[in-house]
Amino acid sequence: MTDWNAYRAHLGDSIKAFAALSPDTIKGLQTLDGAAARTGHLDAKTRELIALAVAVTTRCDGCISVHSTAAVKAGATKAEIAEALGVAVALNAGAATVYSSRVLDAVDTVSG
Repeated sequence: MTDWNAYRAHLGDSIKAFAALSPDTIKGLQTLDGAAARTGHLDAKTRELIALAVAVTTRCDGCISVHSTAAVKAGATKAEIAEALGVAVALNAGAATVYSSRVLDAVDTVSG
């Protein structure tokens, strides 16, 4: 089990250290992170629900830690988060199905 609060704090410290070594990388990430919010088409809660679904599909504990907190602060309920995670599960299963068909296509090209 992960202590998410301790992990989030540690992650913040680690990223600060990374920023000291490569400030433009972190500035670039901050620019990307803020770019979607500037359009104003989605509210913060919706963006955070999407971020959590993506965090699951990319298997990023840091993203899960940061965006779980942000989603709750933006007003997302546990039920809404679970629904977003359900979409992530479905897409992962769907992607696995599509790539499974690609494997079968590749196998069909093998002369044997």
